[in-house]
Amino acid sequence: MLSSKNAMVTGAAGAIGRAAVKALVDMGAHVVLVDIDVGKLGEMASDFGDMVSAEPCDVGDMAAVQSVADNALKRLGHVDVLVNAAGILSNNKLETTEIDEWRRVFQINVESAFLLSRALVPSMANNGFGRVINISSYAAKCGGLTAGTAYTASKSAMTGLTFSIAREYAARGVTANAISPAYVMSPMVSEQLSAEQRDDLLSKIPVERFCTPDEVAHSIAYLASPLSGFITGEVIDMNGGLQFD
Repeated sequence: MLSSKNAMVTGAAGAIGRAAVKALVDMGAHVVLVDIDVGKLGEMASDFGDMVSAEPCDVGDMAAVQSVADNALKRLGHVDVLVNAAGILSNNKLETTEIDEWRRVFQINVESAFLLSRALVPSMANNGFGRVINISSYAAKCGGLTAGTAYTASKSAMTGLTFSIAREYAARGVTANAISPAYVMSPMVSEQLSAEQRDDLLSKIPVERFCTPDEVAHSIAYLASPLSGFITGEVIDMNGGLQFD
């Protein structure tokens, strides 16, 4: 469904990012892999072959982010799908969050998404087709059960960015949506939460398990497809029943 289309995935070497790359490649898209981990990007390039191209980048470096967008447009001519999956977690709450940490979280989690959207969405609109898919978080809705202040606020900002893009470009064939997962089984859960915290969370999640990266990628694939064109400005909750709307 995405043959002849180009996609870009930030945080491509992460759990959600890699699953998203596979899903988009399976749909026929060429995917630009953006991540700071050069080694993992090389492994993915080997796995996916000509269907991907690697752009090593620290998305906390605003000049580097702009360069990635410029290079992609120059080399490919168009980027039709943008998945902003790059993100870092901070568990520090209000009184222990330092300003440097706050700024770093926002640079990686929000500003990179803003800069890439600003650089790529106009060409999507000119071509009459585009998909912006932002990875938000359940933390934005609940205030952060375990997540800290900077992370929670950054994911709330991602939702606002999604709404703004959706409103501005709806009439030009570009949709913008967010996916808001809760506790995807990834290093954010397995390495940054203690065993006690994980057990406590599992006792609170009605489906009694964590979300998988492939489940998130499945939603990404749908939102990237032409058949999702009537959905824009939405946040898809994937929280296992932690909260109902």
